[in-house]
Order: sequence, then structure tokens, then C-alpha cells
Amino acid sequence: MKLLVSVVDKTEAVDSIKGGADIIDVKNPKEGALGANFPHVIRQVKDVIPKTLELSATIGDMPNLPGTASLAALGAAVSGVDYVKVGLFGVKNSQEATTLMTEVVKAVKEYNRGLKTIACGYADFKSVGCISPLELPIVAYAAKADGILVDMKTKNGKDNLFSFLTDEQLKEFVTQAHNHNLLAALAGSLDTQDISRVYNLGADIIGVRGAVCAKKDRLAGKLEIEKVLAFSTLIRGL
Repeated sequence: MKLLVSVVDKTEAVDSIKGGADIIDVKNPKEGALGANFPHVIRQVKDVIPKTLELSATIGDMPNLPGTASLAALGAAVSGVDYVKVGLFGVKNSQEATTLMTEVVKAVKEYNRGLKTIACGYADFKSVGCISPLELPIVAYAAKADGILVDMKTKNGKDNLFSFLTDEQLKEFVTQAHNHNLLAALAGSLDTQDISRVYNLGADIIGVRGAVCAKKDRLAGKLEIEKVLAFSTLIRGL
């Protein structure tokens, strides 16, 4: 299982690398759970990470605007990422989600077939009014995407991924992903005590941010090397 650490700038990227992260994920938490950062920030992070590590970037909690999403995805691809993550926030059903992701995949693959596209859903979908993440395996497969991720839209410091989806549902999420030859990633206010649980569900990637920041503050807290190291050490010990 790989450790994905979300960073906001090149300084945090360097600290994440020192802590043992496998995937450096560029995002802007001020713009949402999967908020997009600026192209120049992605390029700066690209410049400081070794070629042995992978780079991903989120393109936002996207409205149901396939043209906007595909153009944003191309922007991330041109900026040098290996993974383009798309927050399927504005779509209400699998048909809308598939249409949007199909256009994203087309834009990214026409630029570079080696890049991966990840369809991202939200565990708290019922309260925020978007598609269930449990529909993502079929959506991503139909759109010819490369993976799926479930996160949370609302980060309140109390709930996490397991507050909204059961182990059985998440196991099915991962199993269906693998049955469709997709990567499966789990995130959503996860902490070190959740590592073995996520691992046992069969996830390929665990994603974190708040848990590795000072005072667990994903917005204002500085990313701390020791906290990243705690994650990477536990993961390598599995």
C-alpha cells in the first residue's frame, strides 16, 4: 500500500519526501476537499521531487461541466503530474459522472497516454448531494479511467471516512475497483490508527493531509516530517 500525502507547496513536498511519502499530491485545501492548486505550484513541486516518486494533483470539487473539467485536467497534465484527480462533486448520477470523466480521460490521454486519471467521490455524499462513491467502479471503467478514490467533502475534525461508509461497503468498493483493473484509494480524515484497517480492506493507496499537519489543521497547520514518518513506518511494517 502506498502513502499519498497532500501538500500545498514545494516546502511541504520536500518534508513529505523526507518523511517517506510514495506519492506527492498537490492540492489547495482552501478551495475544498479536492481543491485545485495553481499550475506554477505543481511545476515547483515537480522540480523538487525525485523521479522515483509519483506526483498527483487535484483539479477541484468539480461542477457538472465536462468542458471545464477536461480543460482543468489538461492543465494538470501539462504541469507535469502522473495522476490527475477529479472531484465528482456536481454530478448527480452515474450517467453524468461517466460523461464528465470520459471527457477528462480523453483530454489527458491525448496529451500523454501514460498519465493516470482518478475519479474521486465523497463518503458524505448523502449530505452534500452528489453521486455515491460506490458507483465509481462502473463509472471509471466506462470512462476508461485508471482509478477511483473516496474522500470526504466536509472535514469537521470529528468524522472520518468510516463515519459514513462501513467496512463491508469499502471492501466492495476496493474489490470492484480491482475487478475492473482500477487502482483503489481511500482517504477522508484518516489517521495512523486507521492504517491497518485500510490495508486490510485491500486499498492500493491511503491518502492523508490533516493527520500530518500541526494540530491536525489541514488549512493552517504546517506539515510535519515526523507525522509523515509515523505513517510511512507503520505502512512499511505491515
